[in-house]
Amino acid sequence: MTVQTNTVTGRRSLQFSSYQEILDDARKLSLTPTRQLGNWSLGQICEHLAKGMDMAIDGPAFKPSLPVRLIGPFFKKRTLTRPMSPGFTLPKNAAALLPAPVSVAEGLAKLEKSIARQQQTRDRKPNPVFGPMTAEEWDQLNFRHAEMHLSFIVSA
Repeated sequence: MTVQTNTVTGRRSLQFSSYQEILDDARKLSLTPTRQLGNWSLGQICEHLAKGMDMAIDGPAFKPSLPVRLIGPFFKKRTLTRPMSPGFTLPKNAAALLPAPVSVAEGLAKLEKSIARQQQTRDRKPNPVFGPMTAEEWDQLNFRHAEMHLSFIVSA
């Protein structure tokens, strides 16, 4: 059964300001009994976050519709500075960003690798929705994205 994530209660409140904080949280969760409040397991969330981070370096795996590309830049500042809202459905052509069933160990390994890439490479591709972004802006987007998804994993 699919959970309507925009109505879920009991999520954790998170605020990341570094990639190390994301890794520390994901690793801590991987070592203790947890439960998922949303539709994805911890492994799937880690894999999804890794795919999003890789997109900053490798470029997007999809192209949003023209209206989204035209209005996206107007929402960039808000998206980078405020918590992301859950319940967003990715367009069909962005299916490559959806996670496959994956173990926590596999998802965490992918997240660790992607974070290492973020820290080693400052060159960034344009965001498919917001357009050109600095490495610092991509970092903020990755932090907000991780806060939202990891908030759905709580102690059991």
